[in-house]
Amino acid sequence: MRIDALSWMTGTEAEPADRWEHAGYLFDSGDPAGAATVLAELVAEQPGAAAVRLLLARAYYHSAQLGRAETELRELLRREPADGYAHLLLGRTLQRRSRHDEAAPHLRLAEAMGVSAG
Repeated sequence: MRIDALSWMTGTEAEPADRWEHAGYLFDSGDPAGAATVLAELVAEQPGAAAVRLLLARAYYHSAQLGRAETELRELLRREPADGYAHLLLGRTLQRRSRHDEAAPHLRLAEAMGVSAG
């Protein structure tokens, strides 16, 4: 696919798949806040899309919107309690918010599920 053919580049109405691709591009290009803006709209339209919600949480985390990251991760884990990466990211988010006691169980769960940061 040519990048200039994407609707988000040409200003035409973007399909959800195009907006997902655009959000990934923004995130990978170092603009997590921009990615979060696109992803928040997608989550509002498709609240059950776990991958979209997880990338939104990552975008919030990387743009230091930790309260929003926590909210998205808790909702994701309510829907997908076996998501080890979501537990890891929630643990890291809580650590960054100096809530170490709350972070510990999520970090242990992530490790037990075989997910680690390093």
